[in-house]
Amino acid sequence: MPQLWTRASTGALTTLLVWTTAAPAQDAATRSNETDYRTEMAHPRLLLPPRRARLLKREREREAMRWAQFHTLMISNVRFPEPGLAHALYYVASEDREHARKAIEFALTPASDLRQTALVFDWCQAVLTEDESRRLMAKMSAALEKAAAAADLATVRSRILAAVALTDHIPDMPARHIRPVVEQWWPKHVSTPIKRGEIPIAQKDFLALMEMLHVLRDNIDVELRETNGKFFATLPVYHLLSHYPAPFPGSESEYRLPLMAQHGEPNLMEAVLSRAAALAMVAYDTNSQEMQFLQGWLIQDRYLMRGAAGIPYEFLWANPYQPGLSFHYLPNIYHDPSTGRLIIRSTWDDDATWYYQSGGVMQMFRNAQIVNVKAGELKEPVVMGNTVLLTAALAPKFTVAAGSEKTRYYIIGLKPRTRYEIEVDDEELREVSSDFGGVLDLEFPPGRNAGVLLRESRPLR
Repeated sequence: MPQLWTRASTGALTTLLVWTTAAPAQDAATRSNETDYRTEMAHPRLLLPPRRARLLKREREREAMRWAQFHTLMISNVRFPEPGLAHALYYVASEDREHARKAIEFALTPASDLRQTALVFDWCQAVLTEDESRRLMAKMSAALEKAAAAADLATVRSRILAAVALTDHIPDMPARHIRPVVEQWWPKHVSTPIKRGEIPIAQKDFLALMEMLHVLRDNIDVELRETNGKFFATLPVYHLLSHYPAPFPGSESEYRLPLMAQHGEPNLMEAVLSRAAALAMVAYDTNSQEMQFLQGWLIQDRYLMRGAAGIPYEFLWANPYQPGLSFHYLPNIYHDPSTGRLIIRSTWDDDATWYYQSGGVMQMFRNAQIVNVKAGELKEPVVMGNTVLLTAALAPKFTVAAGSEKTRYYIIGLKPRTRYEIEVDDEELREVSSDFGGVLDLEFPPGRNAGVLLRESRPLR
């Protein structure tokens, strides 16, 4: 393990982020009746609206850091994991037709997936011959038909990209491949499950989500996030806090590792795509405070992706001129009662103690180790500054000894959505409720010393 994964954690928790009320939402499917899902944008229309295309060219003219690294790898003939994306993007910024030719040649091979084929077709229109255009359209049409019934987010994203790229080239693309996603797939697989308290979008799919959102909004003015305002408003903060505190050293740069469901060697490609997703989030909504905190977390140069896997995303999505808020001022507890997600980080230091709970996964990062946690295995309270993690087995009777600041107790492993009676010394008996994840959040004022009794009352209806 690297050094930063071997230090014990210290420090105190001072802030909290908790989301309890939903933002007003408008159903995108309702708005869909007002559009025919046809884009009026000229090529390029995928992920490169005019403002971003101009920024990329300015970065090349200024020989900015990300462009310089991208250019160095290109002229060194480094092999890119996604050659269609890399060469087409390089062509967009440099107008070097040689790289457009390389992108097109790759897109015509079986190795090119639907997403990269769509990007090459869209970004390299000016270089495509009539025969190449016809062959790529046929290839994408066949892939769209083959994937029409697929419901996973990555495939749906690729279908959207291809259908938008082919609009005006093949007339029925919007009706056959965009309308069903907006009006049927999104409500069934995303919006409705979120309203039920489920978490239908895995972190590994955040980049696919953001690419789809960008393309739909840029081209047909559809904002799918409106169906679940609170969930998507808090997504940047959840994404930030769901990474382990300690950076992991790679050969080209340091990485922040997202949650790993399985123990073992870190998958650095997952770390690359996780950072790319965060960059795409900031590019999507630059004005919200949550995004500004995320930008502050992203702009540290030590995490700039310098390798062949990451530099195309770094160059495409990063905006180094956009100011960010220091993430050290961001609350370091995230609790979403509607889904039962809970993340606690003791400090913003690299050696912080960290707890994560969501979707049946419970983990801690402490003393240089990632540990899968079962609530029954925690025999003692876990103290993280002014926050205490307590299991259901320890909750029936415990003692609070608050210091000079307010103290929060998170009781985990309770029955989900259940009422409990709580009795605190010198206070009246009252009822409290656990959330969807079986978490109960209790707050005690500074200097409070008391015994606490907790017992189950009745389920919530």
